[in-house]
Amino acid sequence: MTHVIITGGSSGIGLAIASIYASRGTRLSLIARSAEILKQAQDELAAKASTVGDIRIETADVAREDEITAAIHRCEAAFGPCDILVTSAGVVEPGRFEELGSTAFQRQMDTNFSGTVHAVRAVYAGMTQRGRGKIMMISSGAGLLGIYGYSAYCASKFAVHGFAQALRSEARGHGVNVSVCFPPDTETPQFQRELAFRPAEATAVMGTVSPWPAEAVAGKIVDGIERGRFEIYFGLTLFLLGRFGPAVRPVLNWWFDRAIARRSGGVSKRGR
Repeated sequence: MTHVIITGGSSGIGLAIASIYASRGTRLSLIARSAEILKQAQDELAAKASTVGDIRIETADVAREDEITAAIHRCEAAFGPCDILVTSAGVVEPGRFEELGSTAFQRQMDTNFSGTVHAVRAVYAGMTQRGRGKIMMISSGAGLLGIYGYSAYCASKFAVHGFAQALRSEARGHGVNVSVCFPPDTETPQFQRELAFRPAEATAVMGTVSPWPAEAVAGKIVDGIERGRFEIYFGLTLFLLGRFGPAVRPVLNWWFDRAIARRSGGVSKRGR
């Protein structure tokens, strides 16, 4: 039976991915920081799983390598080697660079980038020894283009993309498939919290595009895992940005600068 491990599996995209796999009768291991939210997710998924015993939960902070490594090893001891790893744990704290404290900046790097690396390292040796396995890293649309007010988040998600590119080349010869995806704004509890801190200039740049449902994002991710695709994009805009980013970036920067200037001008007239 396939064993799927999902970090950040207690809510948002991670939980939506878990829901798909639960309905398919796979063994699921969900890892997150909150035991209470994990238990709620386990209860929600239990109705879709073949047995309640097919869903395991472990508390761990992916930013702490010892914690996530031990949690993953406990999951493998209970359900067998990891066949599919999805690194969905992440945090976003928007804010202008001069106003964003070093602790908040480092927290995003530690969770989004280092947390991904820690989880991958915990399963990678076993996958290469067995000659099979699939790893899906969740980056972001912000991992394709720098966005005003998201310096730390963009840096962490760009790093995930670079890590995935390099590891794909190494893992391929061992029979391990590495993928990375770039979700847009998605309807999750974290997204609602993020909006409260998003600078107005970022809103002007990003527009008023409706966020994707988490279930739709999860469906494309699972499909990408099954097809063995390296990069998974969501919508035409992100696809074009991923494929032709360097060519179109000067035009985007020009447009962004104009949008930010208009917004800043409007704010300054109000006495800011």
